[in-house]
Amino acid sequence: MKVIICGAGQVGWQIARHLSGERNDVTVVDNNAGLVRRATDVLDVQGIAGFASYPDILDRAGAADADMIIAATHSDEVNMVTCQVAHSVFEVPRKIARLRSQSYLDAIYSDLYRRDHLPIDVVISPEREVAEAALQRLASPAAFDTENFLDGRAQLLGIKISNECPVTNTPLRQLTDLFSTLRAIVVGVRRDGKLFAPEPNDQIFGGDDCYVFTHIDDVNRTLEIFGKTIKKQERIVIIGGGNVGLSVAKELESRTNRIRAKVIEKSRKCAERAADALERTIVLNGDGLDRNLLLEANIDRADAVLCVTDDDKTNILAAVRSKANGCPMSICLVNDPTLVPLMSPLNIDAYINPRATTVSSILRHIRQGRVRMVYSIGDAEAEMIEAQVLSTSSIAGKRINEIDFPEGVLVGGILKSGTVVKPTGSTRIDEGDVIALFAMADDVPEVERLLQVSIDFF
Repeated sequence: MKVIICGAGQVGWQIARHLSGERNDVTVVDNNAGLVRRATDVLDVQGIAGFASYPDILDRAGAADADMIIAATHSDEVNMVTCQVAHSVFEVPRKIARLRSQSYLDAIYSDLYRRDHLPIDVVISPEREVAEAALQRLASPAAFDTENFLDGRAQLLGIKISNECPVTNTPLRQLTDLFSTLRAIVVGVRRDGKLFAPEPNDQIFGGDDCYVFTHIDDVNRTLEIFGKTIKKQERIVIIGGGNVGLSVAKELESRTNRIRAKVIEKSRKCAERAADALERTIVLNGDGLDRNLLLEANIDRADAVLCVTDDDKTNILAAVRSKANGCPMSICLVNDPTLVPLMSPLNIDAYINPRATTVSSILRHIRQGRVRMVYSIGDAEAEMIEAQVLSTSSIAGKRINEIDFPEGVLVGGILKSGTVVKPTGSTRIDEGDVIALFAMADDVPEVERLLQVSIDFF
C-alpha cells in the first residue's frame, strides 16, 4: 500500500514507523526539513520537504498513485486543504485528517466532510480521544491503562503489581488452576523497563507492570485477584478546563450516576467558557498548583484528580501536590514519553499519552484486511490487535497450539458468535471469529501475514 503522511511530528513519525515496518511504501511530507531528515535517516521511508497542502509538493510525494493520505500536521486548516487537494487533483481514494478545533468537530456541521464538500473519509480528534481515555481511566481507577475490545465485551487492563499482591511469585500457568472460572490472561509484562510477552512458567513480581486481557464481567474480580481494591468514583477534581477537561466534565454531568466534579482552570477566559458550558460542575479560576485553591476544591475529600492542562510539568506537579494533600488517586496527561518513567517514583497512579491514543485511533482506520482495532502499548513497544479471521487465513480451522505464532504474540480472547471465549491451547479458531492478539512491535508484520492481509480486503 502506498501512503503519504503529512506531518513528521510525534504522531506522523509513529504512524510512519508502524507502516514502514510493515513493508508499506511510505512518503513523509513536512515543511521542517530537519524532521523529514530524521524520518528518512531512521525509518525506511521517503521524505519531501515542503507544505503538504501545495499540489506540486503532493505530486512530488507520489499522490497520483497513492492509496491513502494521512494529514497530521499541526494546522487543522492545512490538514483540511491537503485532503481537498488530494481528492480534487489526485483522486486519492482514502483521506484521514487530524482536526483539533472543536468547532470543526461539532455534529451539526458533519455534512462539511461529504465527498461533494470537503472530502475527508475519517476525522481524528486528539482531544476527544484523550477525553475518552481519561474517562476509561476513571472507570477503572485501580488500572494505569485501559482499553475496550471485542465490541465492549472485553478489556485490556494495565495493572501495577505491588509487593502485597497475593499472586506474586506464582507461575502464570498455576493462575489458571487457582482461578479456573476467571476469564483473564496476562498478555504482557514490563519488568525493569522492558516489555515482553510472558511464558506459562513465568512469574510476576512486585514492581512489575502487567497487561491483563479480561472479560468485561470479570474486570473487578481480576483487579481484586491482582491486589487492587475497587472504590467507587464519586468526587473528581479536574485541573485544566480546556477542550479535554471540558469534554470529561460534560460527560460526567450527563451520566445518571451522580458524580460531583470540580474544574480548576488558570485562564480566566477558559474558566468562563467552561462555567457557561457546564450546568452542575463548579469551576474555579486559579492555578492548579496553588495548595490553598486545591484545598478550596476539597482535594483531600476527592476520590481522584485528573490533570489535563496543556503543560506536562504542570500536570505532573499538580498530580503530586494533590496526592500530598490527601487525594488517593492521580491521573495526568503526559505528551513527552521521556517523562513516563517518572510516574512510578512520583507515585502517580495513571497517565494518558495523547500521542499513543491518536496513533492507535489512526492505525484503527488504516490497517488492511479485517483488522478492526489496534491499540498501541507503551512507546509503540507492542500492540493489541483485534481482527476478524478470514476464510483464507492460515489460522482458520486450527487450534491455537497448532499455529506457529511468534514468541512475542499471545491470544488474549476470542469472540465466537457473540460470546467471549478465554483461549486455551486446544481452542479452535474458526472463520468469522474475532481474535484479540497481543504482539510485540517486531512481530506485528508476521501477525498480519498470519491473518492474510491483502488489499483485496481493504
